[in-house]
Amino acid sequence: MPFTIDFLDDGRVLEWEATAAGAVVTETDEYTPRFYVAPRDPDADLDLTALQSMYDQHPDVDATEMVSRRPGFRRDEESVLAVDVEHVNCVTGLARQTRQLSDYPVGDLACFNVDLSREFRYCLENGVDPTPANELSTLRLSVPVAETSNDLYGELTVAGETITGSVEDILTGVRANIETRDPDVLVCSTSEIIPTLYEMATVASIDEFTLSRWPGVDYQQLASQSTYSSYGQVGHSPARYNVPGRAIIDESNTFFYGETNLDGVLDLVSRSKKPVQELAWASIGNVLTAIQICEAHDRGVLVPWNSWRHEFHKPMGTLHDADRGGFIFAPEVGLHENVHELDFSSLYPNIICTRNVSPDVIRCDCHSDREDVPELGYSICDTRGYLVDVLEPIIGARDDIKTAIDRENHRDDPDEDRLAELEGRSGALKWILVACFGYQGFSNAKFGRIECHEAINAFAREILLEAKERLEAGGWRVVHGIVDSIWVTPDSDVDDDEREALETVAANITEAVEIRLEHEAQYDWVAFVPQRESDAGALTRYFGNVAGEDEFKIRGLEARQRSTPPFIKEVQRDCLDRLAGTRSPDAVLRRLERAIEALHNGEVAVERLVERNRVSKPLEGYTQNTQNVAALKRARDHGLAVHPGQDVEYVVVDDEKTSRDRVSLVHEDVETYDASYYEKQLVRAVESVLSPLGWDRTEIQRTIAETREMNLSAFTEFGDN
Repeated sequence: MPFTIDFLDDGRVLEWEATAAGAVVTETDEYTPRFYVAPRDPDADLDLTALQSMYDQHPDVDATEMVSRRPGFRRDEESVLAVDVEHVNCVTGLARQTRQLSDYPVGDLACFNVDLSREFRYCLENGVDPTPANELSTLRLSVPVAETSNDLYGELTVAGETITGSVEDILTGVRANIETRDPDVLVCSTSEIIPTLYEMATVASIDEFTLSRWPGVDYQQLASQSTYSSYGQVGHSPARYNVPGRAIIDESNTFFYGETNLDGVLDLVSRSKKPVQELAWASIGNVLTAIQICEAHDRGVLVPWNSWRHEFHKPMGTLHDADRGGFIFAPEVGLHENVHELDFSSLYPNIICTRNVSPDVIRCDCHSDREDVPELGYSICDTRGYLVDVLEPIIGARDDIKTAIDRENHRDDPDEDRLAELEGRSGALKWILVACFGYQGFSNAKFGRIECHEAINAFAREILLEAKERLEAGGWRVVHGIVDSIWVTPDSDVDDDEREALETVAANITEAVEIRLEHEAQYDWVAFVPQRESDAGALTRYFGNVAGEDEFKIRGLEARQRSTPPFIKEVQRDCLDRLAGTRSPDAVLRRLERAIEALHNGEVAVERLVERNRVSKPLEGYTQNTQNVAALKRARDHGLAVHPGQDVEYVVVDDEKTSRDRVSLVHEDVETYDASYYEKQLVRAVESVLSPLGWDRTEIQRTIAETREMNLSAFTEFGDN
């Protein structure tokens, strides 16, 4: 079971397996990747022999043959052209030639199994499981931000030890760790460390320096850096590199490793058949697609290069009903006592599994007279959908992991390493389950279908409305509900002895809807925050004091936002503590006043005032002189490349300015900050805490100003006496 696979320029493939005695390599020169060509229209009667003849003469083609495959889940087996390619790098170019021939001489064609990542393709085509049989050894390499713009590093941290000095000193330290630890995985703060180290070796004329396990090949560049947009957010993908014999995890370009840990990554490796290196840089949708592709492969279904599924015809009324999201019950702004939060366990994935919602069976021709989906009237075939087979094992595995976590936490002496493993695996599976619903409506999804997205929402609305009705009938008042969660409190109009036990109601709802309704938490109180410019409740901004514990659940507040400076987060959390202990706005305001005083007295360390914001466009693309623009200008002055989609960290030193002097970058020697600016941020954070009690920013500022005047007046009178 190789944990990483290398493709050499001469066509050889190296499989590296982790063993207790170190990595073992298996070499092969017989691998020929394959893609397929078939008519786009299943009813088209096209002759593929002309295309086959053309490919047979191509120097990059090893062989061709006509085989039986299913070009889609809704198509039966038919004759398609299989093209075996000499090298994995040639697949896309050859498939593109087919696309150029779509109109002549063989008709409208579609290509399949084209844009698969190369290690994943190898595992899929050869039936290889890339899950490591032994524990992987790792080595972390990192450089400070200030060094990333340099052609040669003057500082590098290796396995937690910082090395400074000459180029020779740094390379000697890296080489010693490579030889001693012989890592299977290199965890890099940025992938640019790899080519930079080799450049340093060239400058220092150190010929024997290498990170590779394979002689003659130091490293390969797999992809150049790029900027992309996804769901309205701009992201940056740095260049990707490969070191033969070792998997690379780039901390600046990894979701799953950053959100979970190596155990979470390895769990998904076993499910997706994407080796460690590819899994680390893959997005949630990319991994979910890989798991779906594995299921399609087992069913003999080909993977389309481009999605071309048309949306089924719908009457205007159905279009209106379908264009709706999940259930929303607007929160009642204010502070509510004795609140219980109930969540449906993996609601959307379980809807898919219990209602058989899958792209291959939604609105089937064989049951077109049925109306299985509420409100929309879509039919769902009785044949089990492929998406159910994809998700059921993941749902079951996560339930088992959560049970194991709970069992471990209730032990007298919990095993922290075991808990970390379980938490990592649970977190990784959670992200896949979160994404499986939205991906059905994604236009570029390989196997998605918008009707599935609409049906899942329709079922979810019906389930939440039924839950709301049963809870209210049982003597509980719903104070908020959104998508898969409901917050309830005892209805004051119902006597306690007439109120049905919440556990009983939840059990009845679970039985009725076939999806488990879990008691997520009980709160001594929960406060729902109003919208910034409205009295209406904000759907995802609330905080609550967990019953019997010195703990808060916070959503949507500044303390949960990645851009908020640590000092602002700390003060907001302190204010929550004071509100919980006193229920007094005055106690909160006194904490705010002390924080403001500390700011103006210069008592706050500048590193606690660092803001981190994501850059959405190049410097030249901005038209307003924002803080980000000032930070980007300073970064350019320092030779630092900050690309759209990356973060920039700075301290605001004079917010009245519009030049680059408005901020200082975090790695600069910052000696001051704009106390007035951070005072405004504090007031904004405290407004979030007090707004459920009817306070707004204006009233907070007025009260603080009056307190200052009173204190100043008392000080003056004392001085006069």
